[in-house]
Amino acid sequence: MATRKSSAKERPSYRCTECGWTTAKWLGRCPECQAWGTVEEYGAAPAVRTTAPGRVTTAALPIGQVDGQQAAARSTGVPELDRVLGGGLVPGAVVLLAGEPGVGKSTLLLDVAAKAASAEHRTLYVTGEESASQVRLRADRIGALDDDLYLAAETDLSAVLGHLDTVKPSLLILDSVQTVASPEIDGAPGGMAQVREVAGALIRASKERGMSTLLVGHVTKDGAIAGPRLLEHLVDVVLHFEGDRHARLRLVRGVKNRYGTTDEVGCFELHDEGITGLADPSGLFLTRRAEPVPGTCLTVTLEGRRPLVAEVQALTVDSQIPSPRRTTSGLETSRVSMMLAVLEQRGRISALGKRDIYSATVGGVKLSEPAADLAVALALASAASDTPLPKNLVAIGEVGLAGEVRRVTGVQRRLSEAARLGFTHALVPSDPGRIPDGMRVLEVADVGEALTVLPKRVRREAPREEGARR
Repeated sequence: MATRKSSAKERPSYRCTECGWTTAKWLGRCPECQAWGTVEEYGAAPAVRTTAPGRVTTAALPIGQVDGQQAAARSTGVPELDRVLGGGLVPGAVVLLAGEPGVGKSTLLLDVAAKAASAEHRTLYVTGEESASQVRLRADRIGALDDDLYLAAETDLSAVLGHLDTVKPSLLILDSVQTVASPEIDGAPGGMAQVREVAGALIRASKERGMSTLLVGHVTKDGAIAGPRLLEHLVDVVLHFEGDRHARLRLVRGVKNRYGTTDEVGCFELHDEGITGLADPSGLFLTRRAEPVPGTCLTVTLEGRRPLVAEVQALTVDSQIPSPRRTTSGLETSRVSMMLAVLEQRGRISALGKRDIYSATVGGVKLSEPAADLAVALALASAASDTPLPKNLVAIGEVGLAGEVRRVTGVQRRLSEAARLGFTHALVPSDPGRIPDGMRVLEVADVGEALTVLPKRVRREAPREEGARR
């Protein structure tokens, strides 16, 4: 009988490597996060214990008597980052900033650290990926030097906690959480056990000290945050830093925010002198010309709640191969293919199927929402007919397979942004709501009606015929 009890105690248990959920038996799919193939054996099952009531550390109060000022946000000194955070950093909050290598995470956080230090908030910047001298060189380049900014290069969790006792900062920046490990926990840095221990220790320190913490996280090839999903559940705010390394534009999106909304986007411009916020980034997405050019159309996209005017460009040329090319940049290939089919079937444009077609956006912006369908369709039609669209025109609307133009959200906000930038004409679906002063709006029901804005093409053979008659 004793042998049976001992074998029962040594029975292994299983844990999901994504979210940390545990079970006494193996499952092919985690019932917590619905991930397949992530449940692995990790050791003996924990004994079932009961917890006796203990001493209360803080008495429960009526909610009206709780001091809400302790959770008031403090500005980071970077308005675009404050926009995404919901006003700034809350004391005791832990923020996870994830992004691809080389996108500018360290540059942004070093700028935040310097501005927080200049506002008399002692800041500790801990780097686990670079040496202190390398970070100092970057600080010299972007002008991020201050006496209240402390710098340390550590990969040991106990050393990081020791720096907290010595410096006593009000802001901690750790770059990155996957490079720090605890010697008391088995496993390589970045593993599930190490990340959970490091994040848990820093979260406890942040809450106890009222210290704001910014953690840098790595991402996988598909853009997801590397490591266990448990890390995203533990922190208070999750931000994604996006951008093409060949373009200047950088976007910060809120994925999770316990202190604000997640529908705000911060825009930044990365350059040789550092990174700066863009309060009005629409200029990066437009090409200023004296006269309109065939194959271009403007639209207004919403990044969160922020309207941005973007330009769609298209080019059609005679194909030299049996299967014409379809190349896109900044646009979804499937949406462009749908617009080509709609134009050919509903718009009666038959020359598109046998030509090479190239479509792109300006400034590295990515248009994925359906509201850009009408602009894509007009740009393709303008390129196919080699006739430019009228000047100062924006097109907003989703196009269905039947050729109808559907309503989209935030039409009034989009029109207001277009009017602010000087655009005077707009193509929109029916019932756009309040129209800004000085803007003429044409409501279109389908693609055929929208194509009427294209002027009739001037025949190039006319002068030749005239000379023949003479």
